[in-house]
Amino acid sequence: MTLRKTARVGMVGLAAAAVAATVLAAPAQAASDTAAARAGHEATRRAMDAEVKGGIPGITAQVRDGKGVWKATSGVGDRKTGAPRGANDRFRVGSITKTFVATVLLQMEAEGKLGLDDRVEHHLPGLVRGNGNDGDKITVRQLLSHTSGLFDYLADEEYFATYMSGQGYLEHRYDTLPPEKHVKVAVSHEPLFAPGDRFSYSNTNYVLAGLIIEKAGGRTYEAEVRDRIIRPLGLKATSNPGNGIRIPRPSSRSYSKLFASAPDRIDDVTEMNGSQGWADGDIISTTGDLNRFYGALLRGELLPPKQLKAMKTTVESPERPDMAYGLGLTRLRTSCGTTLWGHGGGMIGSTSLAVSTEDGRHQLVYNRNGDWSSGSPTSIMEAEYCPAAAPAS
Repeated sequence: MTLRKTARVGMVGLAAAAVAATVLAAPAQAASDTAAARAGHEATRRAMDAEVKGGIPGITAQVRDGKGVWKATSGVGDRKTGAPRGANDRFRVGSITKTFVATVLLQMEAEGKLGLDDRVEHHLPGLVRGNGNDGDKITVRQLLSHTSGLFDYLADEEYFATYMSGQGYLEHRYDTLPPEKHVKVAVSHEPLFAPGDRFSYSNTNYVLAGLIIEKAGGRTYEAEVRDRIIRPLGLKATSNPGNGIRIPRPSSRSYSKLFASAPDRIDDVTEMNGSQGWADGDIISTTGDLNRFYGALLRGELLPPKQLKAMKTTVESPERPDMAYGLGLTRLRTSCGTTLWGHGGGMIGSTSLAVSTEDGRHQLVYNRNGDWSSGSPTSIMEAEYCPAAAPAS
């Protein structure tokens, strides 16, 4: 799930937001790394500390490169007790889930269980209908590349007010929501454009992708992700929550600014029903597991060459000239010209980014346990890959 409102993150950990409240800030601490791994990440450490000083409760990060594994944390995991963020914290990864979903669908395509140019109507007859929406004109490929034109259900004002903000969220955070409800909300709106015309990020696309996984595989989306990705890669800290409400330990608390009328108010939003994200953003994981996943993906361990090439065939984003979107995979370009592949994720109370060089040799994953911004949303990424341009402390 990617949060689409001003005070929340967007696609790659996006939008700047309201003035951040002051919280207890602890400087970044390296955890269980080697002396060689620690060298060269001073700019990244400073960027993490700067975000915490700007108001983000805490950050946990992991880098993997030729020098080894570097782990660091900054700030707090619990605003009440002052307990620090943990290097091995589990967290809700939000839209990073989409890369898992796209990988499963591309594996199924390689096995002949579906085609990228199959129509949505073929797999989910009658579901995408009404108000100009037509599942017979939308392909699986268009779902995965966000070129379907389908309205993003999170942008529906009533849905957002009920489940994503203010008192509505606090009253409904434990509700179980079936994926079909999200689709129904989306198709109550006219499509944004004809399928294939252009790119527009919509979480509805990946709800439908999850339903197609279930139809093509004859099993739950969660079972397919578990047996195709989580178990083979040994991602022991990665899981789908189903309709569970808690994050497994070790984990930190999650915080949100739910009330636009009270920009300094911060609520603990750690508990919420996992079904409110589902295949567009429900996975819980760690920085280490996400690095293992993206490294394996980019090295060709999860997909045949044809399918990996399709995943990396991108469409441009009109709003972000430094970004293009493939099939569940984002291509980013840093200010110093480094090309990265990965995905960002926003969930209520959590914002994350997972990126890697194309060869998988230099990876970065980080998570904030707050869903607002205290500066540039990609400052940590820029500091890691363009340290010479990062501001000194």
